[in-house]
Order: sequence, then C-alpha cells, then structure tokens
Amino acid sequence: MLYSEKVMDHMQNPRNLGKMEDADGIGQVGNAKCGDIMKMYIKVSGGIITDVTFNTFGCGSAIAASSMATELIKGKPLEDAVQLTNQAVVEALDGLPHHKVHCSVLAEEAIRAAVEDYYHRQGLDVPGDCAR
Repeated sequence: MLYSEKVMDHMQNPRNLGKMEDADGIGQVGNAKCGDIMKMYIKVSGGIITDVTFNTFGCGSAIAASSMATELIKGKPLEDAVQLTNQAVVEALDGLPHHKVHCSVLAEEAIRAAVEDYYHRQGLDVPGDCAR
C-alpha cells in the first residue's frame, strides 16, 4: 500500500480546513516544482496557538500533511509550534512515500511563516528559534 490509513484519513477528512478571516498570523509557502501551495492561519492568545486552519492547493499528501500539522500545533505555545519538524509530521502520518516527503516540509515551513507573520503583526522581533 502506497499510503497509510492515517494519510488516507487526513486526505479524505482534512482537519481544520478553511480560511480564517481574523487570523493573527498567516504563512504561505509553495513549491513551484510540484505545484503545491500551502497557506496556514493561526489565532494566538497568551503565546498559545488557540486555533489553526489551512488551505492547501495540491496533492493529497500535501493536504494530509497540512491537516496533521494543524492537529500537532493546536494548543501549543508558539515556541513549540516552530519546533515541529517535517519528520514529526511524517511519523504522525505513519509515513509518506519518499517522493511525497516534500509535502511535510511545506507544512513545517508554513507554520514557521505563520508564526513569523504573527510576530511582525505584533511589532515584535522574531525570536531566533522562530525565524526561518
């Protein structure tokens, strides 16, 4: 089987899908090579990500990686969210085919971009561990 049950579940039933109108931070990343575009929206209160949504234009693996990444960072402090690695996303999905691992990298980058955007909107310097 090419995809794990978790990947299939997140592809067919993505969690936290949709645009967030009042987002505190928005990160958009894309990969022109494969055509995947990922946009992550975060709501922050007291340094904690209280809500997170995404819109992804791309393959099923990109949608699954986005969905899983949002599940992994919801309720976490910003400092923890930016520590999420693409490998952690892959492991949480019980693996991705080698040629689809770049989708998990996009998820990691989108989270970092959203956190960076949050700090910029607050007029704050981006902490070193949050910078891309």
